[in-house]
Amino acid sequence: MPDAPTPSATPRDTALDNLAAVRAEIDALDDALQDILIRRSEVVHRLASGGAKPTGTVLRPGREAAILRRLLGRHSGPLPPTALVRLWRELFASSVAQQSQFSIALPADPALGRLAAEHFGVNTPQRQHPSLHAALAALGSRDASIAILPWPHESDRNAEEWWAHFDPTHLSVIARLPFYSDREPPLEAAVIGLHSADPSGHDATLLRLEVQGEPSRAALATLSGTGRVVAMRREEGFTRALIETMGEAPPDAVILGRYAVPERGAKT
Repeated sequence: MPDAPTPSATPRDTALDNLAAVRAEIDALDDALQDILIRRSEVVHRLASGGAKPTGTVLRPGREAAILRRLLGRHSGPLPPTALVRLWRELFASSVAQQSQFSIALPADPALGRLAAEHFGVNTPQRQHPSLHAALAALGSRDASIAILPWPHESDRNAEEWWAHFDPTHLSVIARLPFYSDREPPLEAAVIGLHSADPSGHDATLLRLEVQGEPSRAALATLSGTGRVVAMRREEGFTRALIETMGEAPPDAVILGRYAVPERGAKT
């Protein structure tokens, strides 16, 4: 009796085989990624316990910015750059958590809290305070590692004018959030630390300038070379301005901090 013919594979069988093969490939890649993450955490632990890092805070915003710029520069494929940055921001957060008890002080604002979590990790403790000045006070008393405040803008609300009386002898602006956005972000923030930021290779200086009279915004920007006026307040007989510049600060300016220039992708 002749053998029965072997049933031919149906399109559904072929699709299932292809799906199984793709899933197996993804599983292998996931295992390889986890192995690399384990190795990375071991290197971070070795760095932290070896005493090679400078004294002060474990946070290195300039180093982080330089890494992200390098990775964005070599990135390709369908993974969105925003997803790439988010993945590495969580890695940076886990590295910082390995090395210290790190926490954030910020005013009670849900949008600001979300921005802080996106940059410093969803598991990083946040301590909300009733005002901007209370958040700064928590940082000054070492009850937090950093403070996050709304980025200054033109407003008549005195509560937002933290920059006008900011004391750079004890505090420093070390980052501007978000570091990466594929469009103009709806919300920006200033990160305040107890130590100056390390250089990233492409940095801006935030300074406060007080001049007699009522000069125009263009004239104020010219005083700082390539600067732009972030906020300006007219007082009786003089003008106080907050300026972001990539050039040299005027000799009579008060430097509030330096930070990595944020990356802004093309609008989609």
